[in-house]
Amino acid sequence: MEFVISPAPQTSVPIADSQSSFPVRRIYCVGQNYAEHVREMGGDPTKTRPVFFSKPADAVVTNNESVTYPMATDN
Repeated sequence: MEFVISPAPQTSVPIADSQSSFPVRRIYCVGQNYAEHVREMGGDPTKTRPVFFSKPADAVVTNNESVTYPMATDN
């Protein structure tokens, strides 16, 4: 099959104390899931529910690689 744009390589993370890696297909995240974090984000821990979100597999950074920031930010 010929692609117009080359597909990204399979994202994976190394397994500690092993020569093997684990494939990453989806990343599910939970935010504001403990009181200190809720307060840090300006919420009330007695009223704020956790936030669920996802990230693409290519967001994984391993081996102390640099994180590339969008051009309009340094944060």
